[in-house]
Amino acid sequence: MTSQAADRPDTVGASRRSKLTREREQEFFDAVIEQIRQCGYDAVTMDGVATSTRCSKSTLYRQWKTKPQFVAAALRSRRRVGFAGIDTGSLAEDLRQAARTVGEWSGRDHRLVQALGHAVMEDKELAQALREALVEPEIAAIEEILRRGVERGEIAADHPALPYVAAQMFGVLRVRPILEGRDADPDYLLTFVEAAVLPALDLE
Repeated sequence: MTSQAADRPDTVGASRRSKLTREREQEFFDAVIEQIRQCGYDAVTMDGVATSTRCSKSTLYRQWKTKPQFVAAALRSRRRVGFAGIDTGSLAEDLRQAARTVGEWSGRDHRLVQALGHAVMEDKELAQALREALVEPEIAAIEEILRRGVERGEIAADHPALPYVAAQMFGVLRVRPILEGRDADPDYLLTFVEAAVLPALDLE
C-alpha cells in the first residue's frame, strides 16, 4: 500500500466535508503539486502539506479521503488550454506560436510527470487526472488549430500527416529530457516545428 493509508486519521469517516473558499482550496492544491515536483510523489504526506499551508491534517482529510484523491483533485484544478489565444490566421504561424508557448512550461510539466512516476501506473484515478490536466487539453488545442487550418483551405482535411501532429509536438516534448537530459525549451520546439512538423504538412 502507498503511504496515505498510514497517514490517514481515524476520524476521517465521521467527519463532514467542510466548506473551503476557492482560494484556500487552490492553496492546498498548489502546495501538494509543488511538493511532488520537489520531493516526488511517495515522499509527499498530508502532514507535510498541512504544515506548509498552516492547516490541520484533519482539514485535508475532510475534503479528500486519501492522498491519491487529493493529488488527483489538485491535478484537475490545473487543467488548462495553453493555446486558447493562438489564432494568427495562418496554420504555420499558429504551430510556431504553439511551439513557443508549450516550450515555456514544458520543464515544469515534465518534472511533475516524472515525480508522479510509478504512482500513476498503480492508481487509475491519478492517471486519468494527469491525462485530464496535462494531456487532453494540449491535444484538443492542437486539433483546434489544425481544424481552423482546414477550414481556411490551407491544408486538406484528409492530409495524411494531420493525425500525427499532436504526437509529434508532444512526443518530442516528453522524449527530449530522456534522450538528451534537457527540457524541450521554446527554441528547440520551434526548430523542431520548422524542421519536421511544417514539412510533413507541406507548409512553409
